[in-house]
Amino acid sequence: MSTVVTQQVDEVKSTPWSGGRSPFNVEYGKMMMWFFLLSDAFTFSSLLISYGALRFSAPVWPTPSLVFQSFPGLIEKDAPLVFVGLMTLILILSSVTMVLAVEAGHRNAKKEVVTWMLLTVVGGLMFLGCQALEWNHLYHEGFWWSKIPNKETLQEFFKPGVPLSQQQMSSHQFANLFFTITGFHGFHVFSGVVINIIITINVLIGTYAKRGSYLMIEKVGLYWHFVDLVWVFVFTFFYLV
Repeated sequence: MSTVVTQQVDEVKSTPWSGGRSPFNVEYGKMMMWFFLLSDAFTFSSLLISYGALRFSAPVWPTPSLVFQSFPGLIEKDAPLVFVGLMTLILILSSVTMVLAVEAGHRNAKKEVVTWMLLTVVGGLMFLGCQALEWNHLYHEGFWWSKIPNKETLQEFFKPGVPLSQQQMSSHQFANLFFTITGFHGFHVFSGVVINIIITINVLIGTYAKRGSYLMIEKVGLYWHFVDLVWVFVFTFFYLV
């Protein structure tokens, strides 16, 4: 009798209406990563909200298409958003390679995991290199923390007819927020690159093969996708709006 009841219970659990796997049945490390990303999302949100509050309360603001119109080392003017578009493409492609690394990990394909992880690291380093070039260019243009560009530079980044005092105030606020927020995001990218290198080394020495699971790749992948998603908002706030 008990056997029949057990079979009936199992049949109920396996029906399409049984709800499937519980959402709370998540590996501890993955859940902690989600908690960390949630707290980090609040930090980025507060920074971007601060930027938006200043941006839309200021009488004037540097025009993005004029500030970001160069391709450092190649084009000085008349190429708005080309360089940052390249940066965004690099980061998106690195997110794709991370997805492929996670997928390979599910199949326990060690060599493929290493390949895709290395490509993800290369993508992260390329993004950081591009950001360094952009920062260097803006620094020589006069934009930096607590630094006010000269009058000639300001005239290039604002529409005609804006008083010099307003240009100086807005450019000062813009520079402080731009370098703080993009620097904070760049620190996350750098941290992700370091973590990815460590994880790749562990893959090479067989740490996860011995465990029989490449779940750590998925955890790191969550962090990397978060960094990519945050860049979409940074890109929108600073380069488009």
